[in-house]
Order: sequence, then structure tokens, then C-alpha cells
Amino acid sequence: MYQLGIDIGSTTIKMALLDVQGDDVQCTKEVIATAYERHNAAPAVVGSKMLKKMLASVESQKSKDRPSDSEFKGEEKISVAITGSVGMGYATRLGVPFVQEVIAAAEVVKQMYPEVHTLVDIGGEDSKMIFFEPGRVPDMRMNGNCAGGTGAFIDQTATLLGVDVTEINGLATKAEHVYPIASRCGVFSKTDIQNLISRSVSKEDIAASMLNAVSMQVVSALARGTEILPKVLLCGGPFAYIPEQRKHLQKAMGVGEENIVLPQYSQFVPAIGTALLSTKDGCTMYDFTHARTLFDNTDDRTADLTHTLPPLFKNEEEYQGWLKEKSSINFQLSNFSQTLNSQFSILNSQLFFLGVDSGSTTTKIVLLDEEGKLVYKDYCYNNGNSYDAFLGALQRMHEALGDDIEIAGSCSTGYGEQLLKTAFRLDYGIVETMAHFTAAKAMLPEVSFVLDIGGQDMKAIFVENGSIRRIEINEACSSGCGSFIMTFAKQLGYEVGEFAKMATLAQHPYDLGTRCTVFMNSKVKQAMREGAKIEDIAAGFSYSVIKNCLYKVMKLQSFDELGDHIMVQGGTFRNHSVVRALELLTSKNVQFSPIPELMGAYGCALYALRASNC
Repeated sequence: MYQLGIDIGSTTIKMALLDVQGDDVQCTKEVIATAYERHNAAPAVVGSKMLKKMLASVESQKSKDRPSDSEFKGEEKISVAITGSVGMGYATRLGVPFVQEVIAAAEVVKQMYPEVHTLVDIGGEDSKMIFFEPGRVPDMRMNGNCAGGTGAFIDQTATLLGVDVTEINGLATKAEHVYPIASRCGVFSKTDIQNLISRSVSKEDIAASMLNAVSMQVVSALARGTEILPKVLLCGGPFAYIPEQRKHLQKAMGVGEENIVLPQYSQFVPAIGTALLSTKDGCTMYDFTHARTLFDNTDDRTADLTHTLPPLFKNEEEYQGWLKEKSSINFQLSNFSQTLNSQFSILNSQLFFLGVDSGSTTTKIVLLDEEGKLVYKDYCYNNGNSYDAFLGALQRMHEALGDDIEIAGSCSTGYGEQLLKTAFRLDYGIVETMAHFTAAKAMLPEVSFVLDIGGQDMKAIFVENGSIRRIEINEACSSGCGSFIMTFAKQLGYEVGEFAKMATLAQHPYDLGTRCTVFMNSKVKQAMREGAKIEDIAAGFSYSVIKNCLYKVMKLQSFDELGDHIMVQGGTFRNHSVVRALELLTSKNVQFSPIPELMGAYGCALYALRASNC
């Protein structure tokens, strides 16, 4: 017979198939097939493809291995069990046993590695440590809601460094120094990593520092003073694919290489343990033919969802009509082309005004002509160096427009305002709120409220009689900001633009609440357990961003405080589902510009134009 263990985690599905030979007296169990894939928030769809492919391969191989008079007919029996942070809902739905993943990992040690005293497992969004003592029940510990010290933490750092996660190990091997990084969660670590980047610390050193931080977090959060006795078994994707992670953990634990056990299938340990336990608790036996269809018809569960919100748009037609209505905002683009060099000669007789918004992660520039029309724009990532980012943007502008253009006025704002103003001798510098207010008022003169959401910050500007009445900003937490959506989009395997488009047409948006990035992980897992589609989760994030603004940052008593002329800006509002969520939650009409991510730079350019004309 065969035993199948399926581990459905927060980001991946792992499967392990065991071939069982013999009887209760003398029995051997061999891992004959494994499968590992990211499920991109569609476990049933991906799981179905994986299962069909894996079992078909096993059937084919077994048929070749058997003599002609003993053909493999697919009638052999398979017991099945499921584990993982998203697995419980699917186990219930499919009618197969569920095994808690820590129990599954402990079973592998019990049956296959009796010499092991400590097990350490790092998964996508969880980590666990199990202490084994003869004659005692294993002491099992898992991380809580915090994703610090997990694979997701490694993924987020790779994103900040602008590299693929597969490059992390190679970078870390070349590191010369290790710096302290807060590993409690992505929110705090971003600050430390951005600081290292701004100090021109090498990617190699940052990669190694992050792996060290993960190791320190695992030991401090899970061991909690308990002695880590050898031998130590390591399992989970980070240990399998990032050897440098193993080295840093060994150092943190104070355990030598000779006392480390790394199984051949280290990333499949919970799946293997689940397979070992699949014959218990009144299991159902399948033959190969029925087992391969196990996940079929289990992906559409929207009728059973209980935590849903109204759809942002009923259909594509309503969405397109909404876009057409919003396109009426007064914003003139220059007639000058940026691609036909023959037209640039006429620029020589004009004066131009430059605005730059130097943020913590991106640099934006806008060039206006004397009439306030947009002539040129640029958006680029800083990579920790605001000076070089702005210099590069200027060089690209001159390559496009020529070196003879006369800049009659210039202004900066943002994180690098003073640096760029001093280094490049810009004429003016203004605070971000004034830059965004100036831009909003130019496009919507009667504006009553401006909401700006950037990558890691949020500004709410209340306007009365054409002047700023009060300003609210977020504090330490970056939930409800652009990086909040971007992080989860990448974790679920989507580009942020694709993620945003999917959200607009979701029919059953999942209510994720207003929890922070760390605790939101558990809500996403719950949504996936209940069978929510990826578009429903994406739309849920759009609602969550706005709810965070309204109820946690602004703490509104009444939506009347916003007035009737609302302007939204910042890169987050390129996501139309976030704009629509604000409209539905406040019952207000909301306007946005064609360049929401450039509004700070646009406000600076307008300020330079007006100041130069005074």
C-alpha cells in the first residue's frame, strides 16, 4: 500500500508519497515521490495539478518496474492525510484526516531519527521547535502571529534589496560584516534595512545580517532559555535551499556541524510525518484512480464564505463606466512628445520649472512649462541613494529634452528634501503636506480633503476655506500603506498591478479587518482555509487599507468631516480598487489624477513656477 501526506502551508503545497512494504512485524517505508509548488492562494487548483502529475509519474514508473504478468493497474490503495496552516479547511472539505504539523514533524523524528533531541523547522510564515526527551512527551513550540524568523521574512528582505530570493544565499556567502536587524516583523526590519542601504552597506552584508536575524529570532522566540541539545534536525525550505541560513542558526544555537541532521527531504518533513500518520483515526483508503481526483471541484467555495463585503464593481462594464466618469478631472498634459526628438527644438525658447519628491524608497521628478503643463516626468527607485537617484533622473531628462533647456525654478520635498536642495542648489524646499496640498488644489480648486498614501506613510489633509485646517499622519505602523499591499501581492505570487486589477472585479471581497501586516497573515490563512478566491483576498486588502485610514489613523467621528470634494493621491491610488473602496465606505465621490504617484513632485514644480513669477 501507499501513504500520502499533503502539507498545505500559507504559501506552498508539499506532497510526499511513501511506499509501504511488509507487515506490522517487519515493515519498510520509503519516500518514492515528492512535489513542491507555490499555490498563489489557489491550493485546490494547484494541488489538483500536482497530485495528478505525481501519481501519473509513479504509475508509469511502477508499470515499468513490474514484470509483464503483474501490471500496475492503479488499483493499489493509498491512505491520505493533510497538514499545514491552510490545510484544516481542505481536510474537512475532502473528508480526510487532518494532522497538526508539529505532531507530524515529531512523528518523523520518532520513526526515522531517534537520535535527534531537537527539531527546528522554518516554514513560509511559521517556525517551530520541538524538544525530545526519553520517556517524556515532546515539548512542542511554534511562533505566534508574528512572521519574524520565517521564510516570509526572507522574501520581504529580498524584495527590499531588489533581488530574487534565490540570490540571497550567494550574496550571504560573500559577506564581510553582520549588522543588527530587528527580526520581530517586517515593519520594524524595513526601517533597519533601509538605514543600512542608505549607508551604502553592501547587499552581501545585508543578506547575511538578515539570515543572522532570522536565526536569532528563532532561538530567542522558541527556545526561551531551554537548552538546545544535539543532535539537531533542521527542516523547512530555508534550510533546504539556503545553506547560509543553516550556518547562522548553528552559530546562534552553539551547535557544531557534526551534530546537525539535514534529511534528504528536509522541506517535506511535515508532509512525510503526515503520510506516516495517514493510516490512523479511521482513514479512508483510495486507489490511484480516485486519489488523483481528490482536489477536483473543491476550489469554488464562495457560497460558504461568511466574512464578505460588497463587490467594488458589479462587472467590467460598470468599472469602465466609472473610469470614464473619473477622466473628467482638469489636468492638462503638454503637447510636446517625449519620444520624437524633432519636436524638442521648440523647447529652447521657454522656461521650465522642476519639482522633485525624494521619498524613502523612490524619487519622482516633474517638469512643467510656463503654462503649468507637464513636459516630462520620471519615477525611479532610490536603492538607498537619494543623490544618485536624482542625478540619474536629471540625466535621463536631459537625454530626452536636450541640454539647452532653461530651468527657471526648482523645488524639492520628501525624505531627501534638504540633501537635494543643498547638493544641487535647488531654489526651494517645502514640506510634503504643502506639496501634496498644492497639487491637489491645482487640480481640484474646491478640494475639501486630501488623502495621500505612499509606500510606508499616509497623510490626511483636512481643508477649510481653501486652507489647511488639520493634518493626520500614520505613526510607526505601515499597515494600510502601499508596501502593505505590495508585500502580500508578492507573497501570494502576483505583481501588484495584476493584484489590483483582480480586486476590481471580485464578487465576494473577504473582510480582512484592519490588522497590521504581521497579524494580517493569520487572516489571509483563514480566508484561504475557507476557500476564498485570490481576487476576493485582493479586494479585501483594498477595503482594509481604507478602513485603516478611516478608523485607525484619522479616527473620524463622521464622514461629513471629509467634505464633498475629496482628492486622493500617492502610488497606492494607482490601484483603482482602493479608490473605489473609499467611495463605498464613505458614500462620497472621490477624484484622483492620472499621475497619483507624482503629485508631490507636481506640487513642488507648481510651487517653483508660482514663486518664480512673484
